Amino acid sequence: MRKPDLGNALEVGERVYLREPTNRDQAEIVARNAASRALHRGWVAPPSDAHTFAEWMVRCRQPNVQCFLVCRLDDGAIAGVFTLSQIVRRLFQSAYLGYHAEQPYAGQGYMTEGLKLVLRHTFTTMKLHRVEANIQPENVASIALVKRAGFRLEGFSPRYLKISGRWRDHQRWAMTIDDWRRLRRRPRAPSGGRGPRSPRASSSPGRRRSG
Repeated sequence: MRKPDLGNALEVGERVYLREPTNRDQAEIVARNAASRALHRGWVAPPSDAHTFAEWMVRCRQPNVQCFLVCRLDDGAIAGVFTLSQIVRRLFQSAYLGYHAEQPYAGQGYMTEGLKLVLRHTFTTMKLHRVEANIQPENVASIALVKRAGFRLEGFSPRYLKISGRWRDHQRWAMTIDDWRRLRRRPRAPSGGRGPRSPRASSSPGRRRSG
């Protein structure tokens, strides 16, 4: 495992940092996705070989897409992926958020911290106004992740996206910069115990709009 290169970090937290993917990440990402097939099944189809990785990298480099790797500060290991897609400027200033965790790091709080860093980058550096995540109602872990971050449930879209050959219903969760600022001003509740806090990471992605 490579040592963390924080010189390329977009945001740095307590246990993870964000950076953009590069071609050097191919072997690790393909291997982690292979180890995460059961975790991803029915929710997302991330790169599984050199060809699909190359296609994903082309997409990540499009001007209306921003890809983030959630990497552990301990060893630089990739714990998850976030993607802002269909970034629209001018009067809209909005984007769609997708994400997935990677084994063996799912359920250890890395995605929770990673999403906080993504939102900070989205609303401060990128200066977007709104982010929307479209999530299947059965994807309990993914919904829990956005709820922890402060997203609001805005609506329900039946047969919204075709996933694994089936048109699937989705809930629409969103956050604006006003929501984010208000949550940052809210005082933190005092800890009620001495044990470590271990929030559950998302096991599946919030869905972007197809198109």
